[in-house]
Amino acid sequence: MVVSGVILDLDGTLLHTDGIVSDVLKSFLDKYGKQWDGREALRITGKTPYESAAVIIEDYELPCTSTELMSQVSPMFEERWCNIKALPGANRLIKHFTGHRVPMALASNSSRENIETKISFHQGWKDSFSVIIGSDEVTTAKPSPEIFLEAAKRLNLEPSRCLVIEDSVPGVAAGKAAGMKVVAVPSLPKKTNLYSSADEVINSLLDFQPEKWGLPPFEDWVENTLPINPMYIGGPVVKGYGRGSKVLGIPTANLSTEGYSDVLLEHPSGVYFGWAGLSTRGIFKMVASIGWNPFFDNAEKTIEPWLLHEFHEDFYDEDLRLVLVGYIRPEANFPNLESLIAKIHEDGRIAERALDLPLYSKYRDDQYLKQHDA
Repeated sequence: MVVSGVILDLDGTLLHTDGIVSDVLKSFLDKYGKQWDGREALRITGKTPYESAAVIIEDYELPCTSTELMSQVSPMFEERWCNIKALPGANRLIKHFTGHRVPMALASNSSRENIETKISFHQGWKDSFSVIIGSDEVTTAKPSPEIFLEAAKRLNLEPSRCLVIEDSVPGVAAGKAAGMKVVAVPSLPKKTNLYSSADEVINSLLDFQPEKWGLPPFEDWVENTLPINPMYIGGPVVKGYGRGSKVLGIPTANLSTEGYSDVLLEHPSGVYFGWAGLSTRGIFKMVASIGWNPFFDNAEKTIEPWLLHEFHEDFYDEDLRLVLVGYIRPEANFPNLESLIAKIHEDGRIAERALDLPLYSKYRDDQYLKQHDA
């Protein structure tokens, strides 16, 4: 299917707003002696601010109206908009489409004013969209198709020629109801089953393939790897699930994720690679899995690096520093243990080769790898 234009959602699709939403709601509910536990995340994702307010009031039995709630939390949000980070792959996507003159619209269940404020902190975004439309400019918000149909009209495109990229279930429903192709990038972990009506479900924007939709392909992959802005994670090596050496025959060095929950939240699950510094042993090539490891169905998101070197003893409690410099593939499930092991070894070979390229080898000298606690 060839499309001519792209309509993007904002919160959760291009911007990492989940952490800020949780922080604000936690702070707000504290005043009422209530504790935000995140259980409403599924119910409010993709809704308008007032719809979300109604859900929170009902679930927490709050003695206030939606208008009162909004008047209290709006200033709290406004203080934080300047800190919202672009999701991995968002800037790359916008620059790519802008460079290839692909018409783009931004259609969000936020108000137009809110959208304008949020994107003002991201260089070049406002000028990249020929159409920006908020839920206050239409009669009914997503899951109604109205906002997408209006965006297509303003882009001067037939709905069938538009591709929607969305993170929420209401957004996917709206795109399909508008007669458009929809790529879902779920912002809710381990909930991909809810997005079955989308034409394609991808793990993150890093995995989006424009050529599938007749759009110009990305040209920034290098020998099966995608360069990323370096990601820094470090800490003592801890005992993991005990399956790396025993089950897989691949000794992974598990890191405590304490203090890195925001980093893990921001970065999509998947297979990355880079350099690892061990305080007493030196610097080594490394490939790492970030995520829930679907084959083992972890309850928590973890980071499991595999240092591409043969060690003859464990190094628990030793300080390990990682600089992740590239991305290989999304996290995936496997039909059996053998295919999982084969894929991990393939990832290792890709990382081993790529880290010899100047593009990546220069990070071997990164000071972070050498700054170990005394």
